[in-house]
Amino acid sequence: MRLPFLLAALCALSACAPPAQVSKGDPQAEVGVGFGARLPGMALGGGGSSLARDFMDLTFAMESGRRLEVFSRFEGPITVGMAGAVPASAPRDLGALIGRLSDEAGIDIAPSTTGQATITVEFANRAELRRLAPMAACFVVPGVSSLGEYRRLRGSDAVDWALVTRRTRAAIFIPADTSPQEIRDCLHEELAQALGPLNDLYRLPNSVFNDDNFHSVLTSFDMTILRATYAPQLASGMTREEVAARLPSILGGTALPDTVVPGPWVQSIEAALGRAGGVEARRSAAERALSIAQQQGWQDNRLAFSHFAVARLWAGSDPGRALAEFDNAAALYAGLPGGQIQIAHIDMQRAAMALAGGQNDAALRLADKAIPVVRSHENAALLATLMLIKAEALERSGDPAAAAALRLDSQVWARYGFGPDSVVKARMRDIATVANRAANG
Repeated sequence: MRLPFLLAALCALSACAPPAQVSKGDPQAEVGVGFGARLPGMALGGGGSSLARDFMDLTFAMESGRRLEVFSRFEGPITVGMAGAVPASAPRDLGALIGRLSDEAGIDIAPSTTGQATITVEFANRAELRRLAPMAACFVVPGVSSLGEYRRLRGSDAVDWALVTRRTRAAIFIPADTSPQEIRDCLHEELAQALGPLNDLYRLPNSVFNDDNFHSVLTSFDMTILRATYAPQLASGMTREEVAARLPSILGGTALPDTVVPGPWVQSIEAALGRAGGVEARRSAAERALSIAQQQGWQDNRLAFSHFAVARLWAGSDPGRALAEFDNAAALYAGLPGGQIQIAHIDMQRAAMALAGGQNDAALRLADKAIPVVRSHENAALLATLMLIKAEALERSGDPAAAAALRLDSQVWARYGFGPDSVVKARMRDIATVANRAANG
């Protein structure tokens, strides 16, 4: 019986799963999708001291945990250019992102018109990039403008972020042979890191600077952090103390001491979400992360994400436990700034499980609740998945015409989110098979 595997496959569509490894087929007819207005005024989280602490923790450390002593940014106008095998969807998505960075973060940034860009986005084969950075879907490097230049300087001080005191050039490397949505998501995260913070914090619920990957595009919180990064009160070369002293005039409040996340929790979460090890080992890692979060007394995104990780890994074999943990996660996310998208991810999981259990009305209700939120957060892959789950529920509820119309409507989102038609059709078959298993008992 393939049902547990198929349920796990559906759960893996959530944001915390590794990006889909797909090959780019023929150029897509849809080189961009229109999501409409994003959610207005997404909450920034704590103000004053909390926001200043977040800025300091994001700015003066790297994802590896390495501490940074000097503040760096680009000084003066910034231009962004593209090179390599540029996918059809990339110019539109990059143009929209540059517009947001200019309008919302106040950064002096524009597309390159001369071919000599401050930041170069180079597209290359995924396998080639993995040889250089095996654990990264995409990455950014200082002091270079091409992949060839990075190969020559790799391992040298010239490309060490910790030694940068003023940013002058950077290159972003993104796989060309992947879905348009993954390309767009890489553009958002890597361009934001090229411009500003080099760290990710699991405690942040409403930011792309978080390895839980719930947010696909830069949020209002992220734009606030980037606007502060380019505030006139700051300058490249400043020390931690100098930046902290100026933050009250920029963000309000006082920069609190760094909050150190216990290494074992991060290690456990990474083991739970990684590809290495069997499902039992990953479940044990998720349970360990949850135990650490509870022992620490956290009531933030880290505890919620721990519940989510446990739920996701039990969804295929113990639906009761999974649903209880999804409920625990959702209750926490409901009280966190920007938690709507996390709850929408959970509702997708619940809807898939309801569909598998033959509870079509519940699947319809959950999908309808999540779809507007997901559309506002510009996640085409998740939107297409919810639409396909809803279509299967409509089919099983006796409305095949509505189901067929919804499947047709989902195609533009699915192609943007998943890539080639072969991947889209495989996703449709998985969801249909879950529903068929339920119908056949």
